[in-house]
Amino acid sequence: MNCIIIDDEPLALGIVKSYCEELGGIEVLGTFTNPLESMALFQEGNVDLVFLDIEMPQITGIEFVKTLDKRPFFIFTTAYPQYAIEGFELNAVDYLVKPIPFPRFVKSINRVKELKMLKTSISTEEGNLSSASGGQLPDNQFIFVKSDYGNVKIKLEDIKYIQGLKDYLKIHTSERKPILTLMNFRDIEIKLANTDFVRVHRSFLVNVNNIDSIQRSKIVMDDIRIPIGESYKDEFMKRLGL
Repeated sequence: MNCIIIDDEPLALGIVKSYCEELGGIEVLGTFTNPLESMALFQEGNVDLVFLDIEMPQITGIEFVKTLDKRPFFIFTTAYPQYAIEGFELNAVDYLVKPIPFPRFVKSINRVKELKMLKTSISTEEGNLSSASGGQLPDNQFIFVKSDYGNVKIKLEDIKYIQGLKDYLKIHTSERKPILTLMNFRDIEIKLANTDFVRVHRSFLVNVNNIDSIQRSKIVMDDIRIPIGESYKDEFMKRLGL
């Protein structure tokens, strides 16, 4: 796994780099005190993971992430815990508060590895489905999610929206009562990549095919009003061509 480290504090750069070397299996492609100097590596497309500070003089880590069209996995490393919510709204894998304990660092890396494997697996499955159907995915696409003591199959067209509830997701469908599954938004977004689902709020993912209307900063589905978060609004409107 290839990573880069961005932090305006040389000491912090050295600590994260030493953690990567100690853990093994992670190649540090570069370290930067100015985020803008790292752009060339992003353009090469070889970056799997970014460790990124938030409070930096040239541009904040949060602002920098927003400039990236194609985002790798990224982990915020910061001394300021108050940015955690905004960080996770950008789909950060993790948010590490300095000083970072090594066991906590290892936990974050394991999380990235799990997501990377899941993403690779899903891409392979989608490729196989596409080849088998002459380049078109079948109309009855579905996913499996763990619920209670088994795996539940859900057709994508039946999902209206997905709601985040701390460590759980609540999947609202048109065919059955809501399904609770122990999963986070990063996992479900990987499962639903290249489909008609879009994140509209830190707590909501919606199927655009089931939207009845948009009223100010709310999405209307039947008698449900789903809020549109400010940090998701532009991308959502662009997705709908508005």
